[in-house]
Amino acid sequence: MDGSRLHPAPTGDRHWRNSARFAAGCALAFLGMTLLVDWDGHTLTPPRALLWLVMTAVLFTILLPQRVTAGPGWLAVHGLVRRQAVRTDALVTVRQHGDVCAHLTLCDADGRRLELDPRILVNNPLLWHELDTGVRRSRASGTLLEGIDVLERLRHQIDDAQARAVLRASGIS
Repeated sequence: MDGSRLHPAPTGDRHWRNSARFAAGCALAFLGMTLLVDWDGHTLTPPRALLWLVMTAVLFTILLPQRVTAGPGWLAVHGLVRRQAVRTDALVTVRQHGDVCAHLTLCDADGRRLELDPRILVNNPLLWHELDTGVRRSRASGTLLEGIDVLERLRHQIDDAQARAVLRASGIS
């Protein structure tokens, strides 16, 4: 039997690679400009070059987005230092914090929690599908106690975005 049928490949953020390339490009441009300015001003020394390298690494760390992946019954966010994961089929609470710079907090029955930007779900229908499938299982099993309204608002936002994309692609809008 084919092993890929037992464990399907996880779904990931389809825009992550481009965002990571952008972060690397910005960091390298920063490094190049700072070294060039220092070199042109005849002030480039090994300690200053090391300073610019450290600052470039910090800039890259700030700009590098978290990587979001999902599979049957789980959702994970991989940062540069840590990994957060929850069981979507055993969610207990879902909360949205903030309006302008919103983020979702998901907590599962095992006490694990995860935070992510809801725009990632809006821009990645396959990630949303994996989360939504798990949410339906959580609701059916009775574990999801808080956050159904948050998920419904997000569902409508995703449906609206998909409808606009279809209309744009068909030339109607």
